[in-house]
Amino acid sequence: MTSVDKAGVLIEALPFIRRFYGSTIVVKYGGNAMINQELKEAVCQDLVLLKFIGLNPIVVHGGGPEVSNMMKRLGKEPQFIDGLRVTDSETMEIAQMVLIGKVNTDLVTLFNGYGGKAVGINGKDANLIKAKKHESDVDLGFVGDVELVNPELLHTLNREGYIPIVSSVGVGEDGASYNINADLVAGMLAGALNAEKLILLTDVEGIYEDFSDPTSLFSSLTIAKAKELIAQGKIGQGMIPKVEACISALKKGVGRTHIIDGRKLHSILLEIFTNKGIGTMVVMDENKGEETNDE
Repeated sequence: MTSVDKAGVLIEALPFIRRFYGSTIVVKYGGNAMINQELKEAVCQDLVLLKFIGLNPIVVHGGGPEVSNMMKRLGKEPQFIDGLRVTDSETMEIAQMVLIGKVNTDLVTLFNGYGGKAVGINGKDANLIKAKKHESDVDLGFVGDVELVNPELLHTLNREGYIPIVSSVGVGEDGASYNINADLVAGMLAGALNAEKLILLTDVEGIYEDFSDPTSLFSSLTIAKAKELIAQGKIGQGMIPKVEACISALKKGVGRTHIIDGRKLHSILLEIFTNKGIGTMVVMDENKGEETNDE
């Protein structure tokens, strides 16, 4: 890339920097982007850059594979029902130990190594995420849903120049801890913060009409169409919480929601600061799915 090409990249980004300056961007961090070291570093660089140019990124992370690995090391076999982890009290202790004590602190260290001011928190801090027991036909134990978000702590951290790194553990009315799907946490946080964007990193390019056909990737998708695809079984079990998170965030006033390929280096910057963007943007029905990133 020549110097002129590099200048062109910056010029293309300028209107987006101006438009999103001061805005909150919620990013669900997961998949290969949390495992591959090169991708991890690229995500951290992207988000630290966002903070330095005046945006307010908030990171929400899970860590299911790490929890499962630790359970096996401790002689406890993970169990899942309909994609949800059966979480008895011992499993919940292990999940907290891994998500809060290891994954969260490791991410904070990595972000700070790139010059960010990252702070690790979880849903129990300042009652950030009030949880309720997930309702299902089978008792899953301490699996929760988000009942209420108290965003004051996040607003304070944003104002003071910090990057919040949020672990998806919530607290119930009785003080019990609940393990909550990180995609759904990200969607609820984005809504409570009136975020400009919700970005969900995954291990595919986005949502397809037909997963076996790469040309059927949706660049944008209405809520109605997304629900239709779910009903038809065209959206996989693992992708459904991401779509539901987008729908929840949009209904609470979030400006744009995106499901993007976290395997691509600097995917966050490509989505926010380029005319075309990447992945699939989920939009409200009245938009007819026709907006682009350069409205």
